[in-house]
Amino acid sequence: MVSIIEKKLYSCISFCVTHSLSIFWRISSQLLCFPNCPDHNPSLSSWNPGHQPDKAVVVKRGHLFRLESSATFLSLTIQSGGKNVVFADNPDGSNNITIRTHHILIEDGGALHIGSPKCPYRSLATIALRGRSDDKAVAEVPGLGRKFIGVMGGGTLELHGIERVSWSLLTRSIPASGLATGGYALQKNFSRGINLRVFDQDTSALLFDGRFDTHDSRNDSWRLTQLLRTLPAGRIVALAVGDSAVKSFLDETKKAFKEVLGSRFNLNTGGRALARCNFTTVDGVGFSVTAHSEWKNGEISHFVLIILPCPTGYPTMGFQVDAVDQVVLNLQDEVQQSWKPGDVVLVASTDYSMHQAEEFTLLPCPECSSRQVRIQGKPRYNHVGEIIDGVDMRAEVALLSRNILIYGEMENSCYGNNKCQFFSHDTFGGHIKIFANFSSVHLSHVELKNMGQQREKGRYPLHFHMCGDVDQKGGYREPTYVDGLSIHHSFSRCLTVHATNGLLVKNTIGYDTLGHCFFLEDGIEQRNTFYHNLGLLTQPGTLLPTDRNETLCTSIRDNVHKSYIPSPSTECKAVSTFWIANPNNNLISNAAAGSQDAGIWFVFHRSSTGDSHGLVPETRAELTPLGIFYNNRVHSNFKAGLFIDKGVKTTKANAADPREYLCLDNTARFRPHQNSDPTRPRVTAVIDTLISFKNNDLGAWIRGGDIIIQNSGFADNAVGLSFASDGSYPKDEGSSQEVTQSLFVGESQNRGTNGGQNKYWGVGGTDGRMRTLPRNRTFPIRGFQIYDGPVRLTRSTFRGFVPTPERNTSAVGFNLKNTWQLTPRNNLSQLSFHPTATLRAFFGRPGQWFEENDLDGDKNSIFHDVDGSVSGYRDTYVGRADNYLIQHPNCVQMPRWNGVTCSGRYSQTQGAPSLSLSISRDDYPAAPLVLRGINSQGASSQQYQPVLMMSKSYTLHWNGPAPREVVLSLINFDKDDWVLVGLCYPPDATFQIMGDINDRQRNIFDDITDYGTVSSLAELKARQTERKYFFDQNVGLLWFYLRARHGRDGHSYCSTKGCERVKVTSTTSSKQTCNCTRTAYPKYSKKPSAVVPMPAPNRQPCNDCGAQQVSEHFFSQVTAFVPLFPHARLLSTFTTESLAMWGLLGGSSSPPWVSLQAGQGDDVLGLQERYLPLALESYGCSPPAPQTRKDLELLRKATGLQ
Repeated sequence: MVSIIEKKLYSCISFCVTHSLSIFWRISSQLLCFPNCPDHNPSLSSWNPGHQPDKAVVVKRGHLFRLESSATFLSLTIQSGGKNVVFADNPDGSNNITIRTHHILIEDGGALHIGSPKCPYRSLATIALRGRSDDKAVAEVPGLGRKFIGVMGGGTLELHGIERVSWSLLTRSIPASGLATGGYALQKNFSRGINLRVFDQDTSALLFDGRFDTHDSRNDSWRLTQLLRTLPAGRIVALAVGDSAVKSFLDETKKAFKEVLGSRFNLNTGGRALARCNFTTVDGVGFSVTAHSEWKNGEISHFVLIILPCPTGYPTMGFQVDAVDQVVLNLQDEVQQSWKPGDVVLVASTDYSMHQAEEFTLLPCPECSSRQVRIQGKPRYNHVGEIIDGVDMRAEVALLSRNILIYGEMENSCYGNNKCQFFSHDTFGGHIKIFANFSSVHLSHVELKNMGQQREKGRYPLHFHMCGDVDQKGGYREPTYVDGLSIHHSFSRCLTVHATNGLLVKNTIGYDTLGHCFFLEDGIEQRNTFYHNLGLLTQPGTLLPTDRNETLCTSIRDNVHKSYIPSPSTECKAVSTFWIANPNNNLISNAAAGSQDAGIWFVFHRSSTGDSHGLVPETRAELTPLGIFYNNRVHSNFKAGLFIDKGVKTTKANAADPREYLCLDNTARFRPHQNSDPTRPRVTAVIDTLISFKNNDLGAWIRGGDIIIQNSGFADNAVGLSFASDGSYPKDEGSSQEVTQSLFVGESQNRGTNGGQNKYWGVGGTDGRMRTLPRNRTFPIRGFQIYDGPVRLTRSTFRGFVPTPERNTSAVGFNLKNTWQLTPRNNLSQLSFHPTATLRAFFGRPGQWFEENDLDGDKNSIFHDVDGSVSGYRDTYVGRADNYLIQHPNCVQMPRWNGVTCSGRYSQTQGAPSLSLSISRDDYPAAPLVLRGINSQGASSQQYQPVLMMSKSYTLHWNGPAPREVVLSLINFDKDDWVLVGLCYPPDATFQIMGDINDRQRNIFDDITDYGTVSSLAELKARQTERKYFFDQNVGLLWFYLRARHGRDGHSYCSTKGCERVKVTSTTSSKQTCNCTRTAYPKYSKKPSAVVPMPAPNRQPCNDCGAQQVSEHFFSQVTAFVPLFPHARLLSTFTTESLAMWGLLGGSSSPPWVSLQAGQGDDVLGLQERYLPLALESYGCSPPAPQTRKDLELLRKATGLQ
């Protein structure tokens, strides 16, 4: 016996269909009245060629065909003559046509039309590209190969399906299994008696489970009776019998069954019994409760004991609670009119692993609103549909189905020369290639499936091949565009823009491909606009080194020099959803929702590459200003969300450089200038409204300047944001990097799902619960990472940075194991730290990830706390606690940070011998700073860039014989800044010392002046503005001043005249190690003192600190959103310890869901993080006034279209 009963079920379902029906009728009527439908041209002749699989069909000049039925060809060539081939359509969309062919070639003057922009095709049109790569029966076409649609110069391709919402965003989270409780499942054998489960009717949660042996125990029957009579009204009760349950089953229990549950008592339910009932949670989620009971492999009744001679088999029973076929997706956009039952949709991952993306088939849902659809099955993973902790983490939901489908027919497994050593599946799909000087190409709402060929370059799902300017600048009255395409399950990229400019790509989906997805190829592609596109599940491929993962990188060595083995981390491992090879392109409202390496990667070609090599001798990509970058989302990428750095190797492999052509190269530095001219003023690159979350390594890595990031949000990344300077002394030209009005969240309330290739699961977050983790359970998460600088971080907010016993999670941190220099000009100001940001800064400690924490960059870690919003002390510098070059007695120790806060003026100096340097400040001679140099060990020379407190004296010592030549450069010195330095030399040393200024632009040296000698240190101090030196032979110290005579401009390391330097050339016969510490001290020891007094701690809160209007800024602005209860009224408010009452306005039905969260302190209703779609008309309220869409304004600006 099985039974499911809800003690009292309330159900009220009402909806109105008249409006949706009338809208549909109007749309249909408009379609019927659209003019200029290509198949209505009276010049067309009906064409029903039938199935001729071995015939190469040629449509010649003068043939104007309306294809009215399905056909099969060996190949189809369309020659000149106007609209040569047009797919027939009819008003009800029932004229479905399929073409199967090896290829379609559209020559000069030829044209293929399926629908038009003003008359979309309504029926189902399918082009199946057939054939194998080793099929000799069909000759390859030069430049195209096999299995393609090719558009030659003068050709026309117009494909226009029914306009549909391409992709949207969840507005409500869906949990794994579809139920927040996770569902319930039990299968058990030999569980005699009545097995009972009680579930909560509001949530589906299991409230009670028990077994009552009513066969052998009257007491169990009595306990069951008592339980039934005490259950609260509304509970869901499920019962299933295992084996027998009758012998001791009391009449009182039977009576309880009837009175409480309304159930009949059946004495005989032999065979298999199953009961299933459907319910709905208070959140509106449908779920089923199932109970079953049966005797396996035998015959026995389930409720009446029957004695059989040696019965065979065994009893089994079970329960299941799930939401199979009942999960409803709540979406931002109205999709009901264009997303139909049977369509396939894709829900993106909102966790670290891109492999949590899930495909679903849509089911009929008459009860759904215009913004809802129902899916078949149930989700395996959590998918967020909320703004969490201020950052929009809503999953993208894409429609993969279109009514125009072009696909490659595939074999069941890999074969032949199709990279079968790397792939088990067939990767020889179809491809579409557009050549220069085409007449007209516009594609909208077309599905491309099983496209692309992994075996060779140039065979991509959609490929604009060296087309030049394809907008008005190229003479096209109707600029070329790609709109609403669904490109999925591809074998080589998604869409390639190759030596093509001015192309508009919008509302297009690229899903599950090998190699870069949206791909700019040769580095000369400019003025292209990518608007509201979605790419995800971008996986490694073989074509380019940057496509490859570690295995592919070291295995594919055909194009390296001799036996060279590539380095995966520096030459490969860069596969990206958006591969942008020139900065002068526009990215607006795109989403990169999962790649093996990066979501969006800007890479810089120093010269044109590939087929464009030689067309443009120098691309100047590094100097080219950035196009529009606005409102882009990057998440679930393994390496980085956004990556702006590096170039590609532009020479073939040779003995001098054995690396493969087009592998990653670390020489490029993004430094945009007007007209790409380094002699002209810099142009700031603006990254506006970047949303970056759940990237396994970096939310964003950006090298170069000038660059500003504003209005952006970073959450749940291993490292939220890291800048790297565009160069180092003396090559830097004074670039700047700034972050403003941005939000950083260390670990949000998006806890993820354990599975889907997520590797790490552990305790974390502000609540200390289990969650998915980036990199490793012990990895030190950082919100903003300081690498070198100068960077400026201002008016930003940090929250959710709580260390655990396993890892240090800090709001501000530093690059791990950093050999590079850091500048004290890194400054932080007007920052706000939420109470959940408990570790504001961290300077590292020896141990895992930090190793010894003793490299030069580690030791010199420092930033300027301009207003004290980090440390609580205005105009101070925060550095590492064991660096005494920057300290004085009144500094404030920050033990948890392993840091210290000090007042003073700080700059750097640089020396360049090839030894380790020990530098001591005379205030703290017992605590020298030992530097090994920023160059690799064993290099012919080294650079040291210690951060020094100004107006102090220092001694410098070596771990070997004194270097013959030392050059000390003044870095970040302001005019009249000075330090006194003593360099250790043997007593017999003689010197030539001169000062000069290195003019970096002209590469010359000015103001060359020799230093003269003085007889004592006292005389040197008295004449410190002059160029003098004093050598103390008894101690072995050569003393002179480093003093800046000119001011700096902006963020330049050096003065406006150039880099001021002091060059020391020594002559000595000594080979002894030159460390003068023992003789220098205590002679030159000084009492520690402060040059700049330590300020009093800040007493007043900063009223203008942090990102303003956090809840409005940090989510995608595709359409507007409003806070929870968009139609709610606050009836009464009390203190934070009281209840706030809300009332709903308008409409006869309640919202699909609401959430009320309690809190203390700052965590009150004002920080409610859940949102509802702005769909007020659904609740009987007037729709809001139209608002200006910045993304659309920028789209018009980018394309020039109105």
